[in-house]
Amino acid sequence: MLGLPDGARACLFDLDGVLTDTAGVHATSWKTMFDEFLARHEGPGYRPFDVAADYGPYVDGKPRLEGTRSFLASRGITLPEGSPDDPPDAETLWGLSTRKNDLVQVVLQEKGVDVYPASRPYLEAVRKAGLKVAVVSSSANAEQVLDVAGLAELIDHRVDGVVARERGLPGKPKPDTFLAAAEDLGVPRTAAVVYEDALAGVEAGRAGGFGRVVGVDRLGHADKLREHGADVVVSDLSELLEDQ
Repeated sequence: MLGLPDGARACLFDLDGVLTDTAGVHATSWKTMFDEFLARHEGPGYRPFDVAADYGPYVDGKPRLEGTRSFLASRGITLPEGSPDDPPDAETLWGLSTRKNDLVQVVLQEKGVDVYPASRPYLEAVRKAGLKVAVVSSSANAEQVLDVAGLAELIDHRVDGVVARERGLPGKPKPDTFLAAAEDLGVPRTAAVVYEDALAGVEAGRAGGFGRVVGVDRLGHADKLREHGADVVVSDLSELLEDQ
């Protein structure tokens, strides 16, 4: 039922790309930020950000700072880390990360959030079945996105980029944020199901020893999701609703 294993007591959802169609917003914002930075320099490592080639491996599902660091490292570029107070025009990891977040905020405020059609029905069905629901997202904007998307009322708990930073939790592909969500809900990891669209996210699910890791394939990389740790791969949550 609902694609859940026997004994499941909680569902832990990534947000962007699983419940809300904000992955495109993030991809575009990453590209804009990186291309602005790369255009100010010369050399083979400063070619433009390629969403198809660079988004999945280097930034998708990771905290902003780690995504910035990972992509730049792939181009052989090293910048000082800086501090969270760095302005968005500072050429530091924190400065670039802040610029990227500013771009996301503009889009959220101007265009709102698209919700996948099956998200609300699936969340409602899971809650009706008596399971607890948490959102586990690397985004610092998760609370805002849930409110704008009208999904906040269906979520029991949230461990996002803000919470992770406050509690010193490493981001995905480390499993710590998912483990924290399960513990906060009072559910053992083996009774929790992880839903992820990012390679880093399914890696985190596998590393955490959860009862099941569901990969949601929004980018046409089902095989890679399986390779990185997904037990089951669907193209949309509607496929799991059909299991009822």
